[in-house]
Amino acid sequence: MSIALTENTTLHPLALPQAGAAPTPMVRTYADVRNRSIRDVTGRGDDDLTAESLLPILRSNADTTKRQWCIMAGDEMVGVAPLSILADGGGETAILIISLLKHVWGRGIGSAALPHLEDEARKAGVCRLLVWVEHPSTGSGSKTLASPTGFGDIPLDHAARFLSRHGYTLEQVERVSTLDWSDRQIQNITDLRAEAESKAVGYRVVQWMLPTPAEHVAGYAWMKEHMSTDVPDADLAMPAEKWDAERITRHDERYLQRGNCVLVTAAQHVDTGELCAYNELAIGPDRAEVSHQEDTLVLASHRGNRLGMLVKATGLASWRELHPDSSTVITYNAEENRPMLDINEALGFAPISYEGAWKKELT
Repeated sequence: MSIALTENTTLHPLALPQAGAAPTPMVRTYADVRNRSIRDVTGRGDDDLTAESLLPILRSNADTTKRQWCIMAGDEMVGVAPLSILADGGGETAILIISLLKHVWGRGIGSAALPHLEDEARKAGVCRLLVWVEHPSTGSGSKTLASPTGFGDIPLDHAARFLSRHGYTLEQVERVSTLDWSDRQIQNITDLRAEAESKAVGYRVVQWMLPTPAEHVAGYAWMKEHMSTDVPDADLAMPAEKWDAERITRHDERYLQRGNCVLVTAAQHVDTGELCAYNELAIGPDRAEVSHQEDTLVLASHRGNRLGMLVKATGLASWRELHPDSSTVITYNAEENRPMLDINEALGFAPISYEGAWKKELT
């Protein structure tokens, strides 16, 4: 079934192959258009995914209902639109994005597609749509839009104008930062790790590669659950997540199905055995590509012991030995999360761009 958008463009649901089957030609085209449309915005390839790595992300599971559409201009796919409905919070929150190739921007295609996608979300019971979009700097003197948190701003660019025009409000700005490896960076991280170890009295570091060992599943699930409630959320109203052993298994399997390698570095309280801080580092099937620093959290009751620095510095030092061909690590942090930004800056991360988190309450 197709929906007419503009004079020569149509919206089509993406059909996925059966479980265990290879990506279809349409899925391969979808992956290519996804990658190119992101590159058109960011100018980087760190979010590129092969069709084989993307396919597991496109499938629904107990935590998220996934739907995808492709936008066609005649026989050419010119855009993709994934919708992810979060099971937590009763399925009332979903993440949506429309990614169009730059050569078709400004033709009204996104404006024509958006009402159909919002209507599909409404029919599924969604009340709140969230969108994350990168807004690279357009140079000094350009108009900006300030975050309502009071921390950070973004250029009033093509995407910002589009979202504002269609009733989405900017809720938070996230900093995109990278660390480029060098001998100086390695020594700096080694020194910071030693300093953090001297301050983290009563704690030890434990590390594992996914899949999570049985002895760490409960502690990892507890920390992942707190990751959804303890980090700065502005007014996005992200639902609190419930994590258990089955969800950890699903989480791990999705990474492994994509061919990813993930290292978890955790701090454990010696007296109680409680896992109380963690950091994740991940890389795709190409072990020379950009690495991603993902979640980092210190449980509130254990803050003030340099555990954030401990798990980040230890993780990065181990990661460099595991993946010496990956020359860059990228990470994202809310601009109001100054404690985590302080750690990243000390480790050598530097900002390269900013991302806006947008929200629309559906009526």
